[in-house]
Amino acid sequence: MKAVKVADILKDGEYQLGLKLVGGKSGLSKEVTVPRIQKPGLALAGYLEQIHPDRVQVLGSVELSYLSTLSEKQREAAIKNLCNRDIACFVITRGLPVPRFLTQEANKKGIAVLRTELLSSVLINRITKFLEERLAETVAVHGVLVDVLEVGILLLGKSGIGKSECALDLVLRGQRLVADDMVEIKKSLPSTLVGKGTELIKYHMEIRGIGIINVKDLFGITAVRDEKDIEVVVELMEWFGEEHERLGLDEKKYSILGVDLPHLRVPVRPGRNMATIIEVAARNHLLKKTGRHSARELQDALMQRIQGKGKPQ
Repeated sequence: MKAVKVADILKDGEYQLGLKLVGGKSGLSKEVTVPRIQKPGLALAGYLEQIHPDRVQVLGSVELSYLSTLSEKQREAAIKNLCNRDIACFVITRGLPVPRFLTQEANKKGIAVLRTELLSSVLINRITKFLEERLAETVAVHGVLVDVLEVGILLLGKSGIGKSECALDLVLRGQRLVADDMVEIKKSLPSTLVGKGTELIKYHMEIRGIGIINVKDLFGITAVRDEKDIEVVVELMEWFGEEHERLGLDEKKYSILGVDLPHLRVPVRPGRNMATIIEVAARNHLLKKTGRHSARELQDALMQRIQGKGKPQ
């Protein structure tokens, strides 16, 4: 199971969480394992059954206002009961003052207490996105990812089959390169796969006989993009004369991180324009998304014709 250390949440700058450590420094090594956030109002009132210690616990004006209505003894008991659940960390929003006993108990239990000037709603939105990004399942796949007519197509096939050359031809036709050689894929909830190139070789492509080229420098910023949702997998295959899909009725699936994607196995041979075929595959995918399936429509029409001819006059 993937996890994010509280120290990494504290150091984040990309999502502008604006967090500062105000107590429980020894708890920075604790880990958060789920992206969902919890506001422990009910737990402070004594209902501890639904508390999730592996989540970030957000204390806003409502929770702190409630604590201020309690007697000192009741307040200390509520905080102590909550801290006994081995909480991952607390975040105080709106820059509100931190109850003294909370800091004391957090220091004792090794629970980090962070504070931000953000409103609770803003903080929850941003930190949820941060955690979803960090906790997303990931895998690296050897292939090429291209954006063809706004359809993310992952090209697979053995080394030397022509994936990069096909992608280059698509770029020359106005399509966009996302990643060449190694594609980093992460699963975004609930079932979307997002692919991008590795930071080191982003925008670069290897063309046999020429070497390494920088697609962004050669063709401009419009020829590349940083990431793209993957919708179709196209596997380029050597053609040895065997039969391949002719009608398109048998729809295969390719599973990545538990997500099934349409899988096309396209034979490669001299004279076949692979870029054109990939563009047609993208257009056909877009057509299917509108509810139109050309192969099935033709099959239905043929069956109706056959059944019509078979009826007695």
